[in-house]
Amino acid sequence: MTSDPSHPIHARIEGAVVMIGFGSIGRGTLPVLERHLDYDRDQFLVIEPAEAGCAELRQRGIAHRQVALTPDNYREVLGEVLTPGKGFCVNLSVDTSSLDLMKFCREIGVPYIDTVVEPWAGFYFDDVSNAERTNYALRQKVRDEKSANPGGTTAVSCCGANPGMVSWFVKAALLRLAEDTGTTADTPEDRAGWAKLMQTLGVKGIHIAERDTQARALPRPRDVFVNTWSVEGFIAEGFQPAELGWGTHETWFPENGRRHGKGCQAAIWLNRPGAITRVHTWCPTPGPQFGYLVTHNEAISIADYYTVGEGSWPEYRPTCHYAYHPCDDAVLSLHEMFGAGRQQQVHHILGEDEIVDGIDELGVLLFGHDKNALWYGSRLSNEETKRIAPDQNATGLQVTSAVLAGIVWALENPNAGIVETDEMDHARCLEIQTPYLGPVEAHYTDWTPLQDRWQHFPEDIDDRDPWLFRNVLAS
Repeated sequence: MTSDPSHPIHARIEGAVVMIGFGSIGRGTLPVLERHLDYDRDQFLVIEPAEAGCAELRQRGIAHRQVALTPDNYREVLGEVLTPGKGFCVNLSVDTSSLDLMKFCREIGVPYIDTVVEPWAGFYFDDVSNAERTNYALRQKVRDEKSANPGGTTAVSCCGANPGMVSWFVKAALLRLAEDTGTTADTPEDRAGWAKLMQTLGVKGIHIAERDTQARALPRPRDVFVNTWSVEGFIAEGFQPAELGWGTHETWFPENGRRHGKGCQAAIWLNRPGAITRVHTWCPTPGPQFGYLVTHNEAISIADYYTVGEGSWPEYRPTCHYAYHPCDDAVLSLHEMFGAGRQQQVHHILGEDEIVDGIDELGVLLFGHDKNALWYGSRLSNEETKRIAPDQNATGLQVTSAVLAGIVWALENPNAGIVETDEMDHARCLEIQTPYLGPVEAHYTDWTPLQDRWQHFPEDIDDRDPWLFRNVLAS
């Protein structure tokens, strides 16, 4: 294959490349992989249950199997199409067990990647306890598998924009903060070094702070859930309990908060859906804003990775959580859905050709240090996305480019075992991904959660430390 200088080939894959799922992320990932990976197109296959996705695959002449993977058939279906000891399995689906698929791929020596720890269909809405429905519980099963079967074929867990790319941003932001505060620090070589650096810099916590302003000309129709990425995925995580990594600087515990009795104990959960739990946060474009405390794997993995010490009361741990303001149409959709007590029957993902304005501003807000707060992240517009990559909007490209980076890293590190993005070489991954992220910027702010609040009604806040979760959580 001849490489386009503007689209360098990063790696070669021998054997079958199998993509599971062809929704908005699968559709956008395919052209990015075609640009930067050298593989046999005759050995590329998509597994997709939905007729809409299969119709597009047929139109484009891409080999596919229209089948839904289930607990009963996944080993047979994947066993028929994967090449043992070679190839790659790219899992971009919903309603399939990431852990089961990952374990099977590692059994047969096939590298694997996904963007979320996904359970089998129905789990999020089954009659199980809220504690079992947390991402903490789902992640802990993957970590238990890592401990039980260390090393071996690489499987990258949770490598999208977030979770995924934002963990690389945390490391880049720490190095920037060290430089700007005159702190002498070489790039750490291991987890302990990174955790000590964050502690030394005095970081109390991290918001995965996102503002999506992408919009179309037409108003949102009633009884239609509109979003810029998987509606099914957003609804599922929105119905899970709110979760956050719980920092050692916290002096107050929420009344509806719950701890975990086993595992890393780096996080807590709230007995309340994340998609109706608001927090105060900050992004460069809007400044202060409300975000939803939707559960994500990175809230737990980042808090865990940067812990100094062990258990529920370590020497140091940052608070960490998502603070997400989705596109305005998605906010209205959430409001309608929770008000009606039912999901909308029609789901719609905003396509790149119907969006007329806006960006997806996704970064990490490191706070509580000597310079107060630093936001570091991607400010990618839909307009720029259309110039640099096909078949996706800005939200999608932040995910698909991270999938590409994760695949390349896995091919360069074929026997790393099960890894999260916190454990990967952030510089190498961002080297691959950054050409697709638009402006990647660092912004300092003097804002704190004690500012820009309505003063007409009493609030349960503590002004002794502005960055306590007590002050971040909206009344």
